[in-house]
Amino acid sequence: MSAVSTSGVRRIPTQERSRRRVESILDATQDLVVDVGVEALTTRHIAERAGVPVASLYQYFGDKESVLLALAGRDMDEMDRQVAEDLAALERVSVAGLVRSSMTSFVRVYARRPAFVEIYLRGRSNLALARFGREHNARIARDLHALALELGLADDDLGLAAVTLAVEVGDRVFQLAYEHDPAGDQALVEEGIAMVTAYLERHATPAGLAGVPW
Repeated sequence: MSAVSTSGVRRIPTQERSRRRVESILDATQDLVVDVGVEALTTRHIAERAGVPVASLYQYFGDKESVLLALAGRDMDEMDRQVAEDLAALERVSVAGLVRSSMTSFVRVYARRPAFVEIYLRGRSNLALARFGREHNARIARDLHALALELGLADDDLGLAAVTLAVEVGDRVFQLAYEHDPAGDQALVEEGIAMVTAYLERHATPAGLAGVPW
């Protein structure tokens, strides 16, 4: 069983039975989001689909937004693991390779988590989800910025603001690519990869262009 994300959780489950109950609530929410969408979803729907009393749901989550945040957090943890796994599989890494590997990792998770597409890419009208997405983007930017400097892929002129902008642009590309098609517009994703790569390569060192052993 995957670890329960603490995002949005009112009371952290410590016993195995409680963890299973929270997971069942998140699994039910995942299915319902695909069936009815974020806006039509209610806590009563979630409790009924999970087979738990509404009162039990409120033991762990304060409202619908809290459940959605926990589900987004669980999927985002999976996203982070996929990014790390794909980067670790590279023999050499460059600025272009770093961008492509990171963005295609997102595509892999979107393909197997359609509810994540609904919540994270199409649910940004929800303020809590929008804030969650912005905070995650900021963390990704910090991690990628530190990695690029550590490996010597970018010169010291590459500021965190530039990497943050690149991550936000990439995020917007995904929102557009998945706006109408749950499978995503992969041609648009490729254009986004090319755009973000060209922007960041302005700060690439020779090693950052050619690649370094990983």
